[in-house]
Amino acid sequence: MSLLFALNTPSVAILGQAERFPVNRIYCVGRNYAAHAREMGANPERESPFFFSKPANAVAENGAMLPFPSRTEDLHHEVELVVALAGEGLDAKGSNLSLAEAEAAVYGYAVGIDFTRRDLQAQAKDKGRPWDTAKGFDDSAPITAITPARKAGAIGEAHISLKVNGELRQQGHISDLIWSIPELIAELSTYYRLRCGDLIFTGTPSGVAAVQPGDVLEGHVDGLEALRITLGPRSR
Repeated sequence: MSLLFALNTPSVAILGQAERFPVNRIYCVGRNYAAHAREMGANPERESPFFFSKPANAVAENGAMLPFPSRTEDLHHEVELVVALAGEGLDAKGSNLSLAEAEAAVYGYAVGIDFTRRDLQAQAKDKGRPWDTAKGFDDSAPITAITPARKAGAIGEAHISLKVNGELRQQGHISDLIWSIPELIAELSTYYRLRCGDLIFTGTPSGVAAVQPGDVLEGHVDGLEALRITLGPRSR
């Protein structure tokens, strides 16, 4: 089979390795920290998690200057632990995973930011429309190099935080997740056949807020590479 034209596969660096992690799909989990659910006006009770997606080419490299996105006056940051899937046997099954299979599917972890055009999201919600333009735009998922799970330490106890221009905006602990990492993967696998190369943004702590052109954002999760990106001028 030949292709009409070539497409580059989006990929993410792997810490300490020449090989890169090819990105298949990006899944995101909404309101997976109780405090964030409350600040967004939702009930943080432990009901089934909900998911949304970003395209694979939403990933952006750590250290980049990202153009401020078009069509928004209210861009929000959401720092997140990102889980990269490439576990043994995942492509042989991928659906309806047990908790043990879900845990075995984890290749590694990274720090990411889920950028949101909050004004477009509010408009879409008000009209009962999908939020794709609010979440799935170019460079909306900057991410660090992936740290293999065996090198990441006790990720379940790690501290997560985000600073904007040196000022602390968000902080929490991965143990604060309403749904744990294996639970999220297992639940997601009941909706989609998960594959090697999938990324899961696991939710954000409270403290989400607007950012402006020129802002410098620094995201941290204990044991992982730090994320640092700068927002450039507005897109035209």
